[in-house]
Amino acid sequence: MRVKRAALVSALVLGTVVSGLGTASAQSEASSVRPAAWGQCAADVLAGLPASVTPEERARLTCAVQEVPIDHSRPRGEKTGIAMMKRPANDPSRKIGSIFLNPGGPGGSGLLRGAVSKNYFGASVLDRFDVIGFDPRGVARSAPLRCFRTQEESDAVNAGWSSLPITKEEIGNTIRSAKAYTDYCKINAGPLLNFMSTEAVVRDLDVMREAVGDKQLNFVGFSYGTLIGSTYANIFPQKSRAIVIDGNVDPRLRLTNGTEYDRQRAQGFEIALDAMLKRCDSAGPAKCAFAGNARQKFEDMKKALAKGPATLPNGTKVTLADVIGRVAGDLYTVARINTLVPWLQSVHAALNPAAAAAFSVQSVVDVPAPLNNGGGRMDVDPLADTPYTADDSYYAVNCTDKPFPHTNRFWEQTAAKWEKESPTFGRYQAASDLLACPTWPTHNPDRWIGPWNRKTKNPVVVVGNYYDPATQYLFAQRMSKQLGNARLISVDSFGHCILGRSAGADAVVAKYLVDLVAPAEGQVFQPNVQPFA
Repeated sequence: MRVKRAALVSALVLGTVVSGLGTASAQSEASSVRPAAWGQCAADVLAGLPASVTPEERARLTCAVQEVPIDHSRPRGEKTGIAMMKRPANDPSRKIGSIFLNPGGPGGSGLLRGAVSKNYFGASVLDRFDVIGFDPRGVARSAPLRCFRTQEESDAVNAGWSSLPITKEEIGNTIRSAKAYTDYCKINAGPLLNFMSTEAVVRDLDVMREAVGDKQLNFVGFSYGTLIGSTYANIFPQKSRAIVIDGNVDPRLRLTNGTEYDRQRAQGFEIALDAMLKRCDSAGPAKCAFAGNARQKFEDMKKALAKGPATLPNGTKVTLADVIGRVAGDLYTVARINTLVPWLQSVHAALNPAAAAAFSVQSVVDVPAPLNNGGGRMDVDPLADTPYTADDSYYAVNCTDKPFPHTNRFWEQTAAKWEKESPTFGRYQAASDLLACPTWPTHNPDRWIGPWNRKTKNPVVVVGNYYDPATQYLFAQRMSKQLGNARLISVDSFGHCILGRSAGADAVVAKYLVDLVAPAEGQVFQPNVQPFA
């Protein structure tokens, strides 16, 4: 996993750009970190940008690779590289500093997020800050941590892993697949495997802050990125200028009891689903195709699918796991909720042919949901020895940070208990970290577990949606109470995270980032769009 500087730079930056050197402990301000050397971004990097980024905007983007120690307790030891992309401030003469963005995951690639920062910020912020996206260690272009050498190895291991194991055979195959997966990680992931904690990411971030010349950090983190922001605020409170965290985890619970954290995470999905079904009925069938005692229809659908799949008019087979997986994914945004409900109605119609006459399945938009861990295997028949191009940072971070029992012996009992408490998502949630992390090859890792109450000069701004599925609103309330200096603002909204989709919340966040005027505690804002409007 050792990454040589020349290889890193050639992969991301054109020309003779040399990355900055992370050669000193992140705990020492008097370090020898060299300035980040920005250069033209490679063509394949720019090719990943969406069409909304104009040619003029693309021309202004620059890239760099920042070297950091693999092990921050050995600052002169082996290095790894952090890929960064910068969108420069519109008005450099009035620039305040840089804002670092993290989209969450863990394992989410953030490299291109700076380039699309107009999705989150208005002119008042973009005029005054460089916005920097980056891939955290082990992710995407930052020396990706990979548990497999070929796609065939990955496919063989994952073939037996069910997203919703119910039968004895499914449970047994899934537990064996999870063990095989972690065995492959032990063999192939390399030295970085032992240094994937959020604390390590935070210490990388502090090197990056210094490399871009900022005395204090400005950071906006979404979802898992809220753990990065809150950890930075507690390890480096004096170096924190403005930190905004949106879609918050409960840091204390996550870092001390992974099992209980995931159990409560399943409950958050249940809360969001229940609210969505009630909102659907309130909107009526003209605006929500699944309306008409939506909760009962959904429960009847689950019971029917437990006996066997439904067949849509186009021949597609839909299983119970398909429905739960798609609902879990589509609850993340209002746009996806609006496409989810006609699809649910099409499944309901397939299970109840008498209802089909009242619903035109031609209106269904079939958008597949992402897999539970945000990654996924390729549903193709690859040629022999196909290179494995994904990364396995999701589990590398979660299994390092979140403590779990070191055995899967009681998984079936735990999953059954969670299913009683969270009938739709309990077993589904248990089929992720609770399966892989007990046999993860890194035990007792070096990770930050607190304190969480160190005071920053400026309050950390905590943003929470009432009906956030992945990080329930209760987590945002806990985050704001655990931090030593925080302000909680709320949005009466569905979806996971909200910045860029609520004009009121965006305005107070912009005022905070630019002028350090923290929003008043307890303000509640509305989203720009509600489901079924």
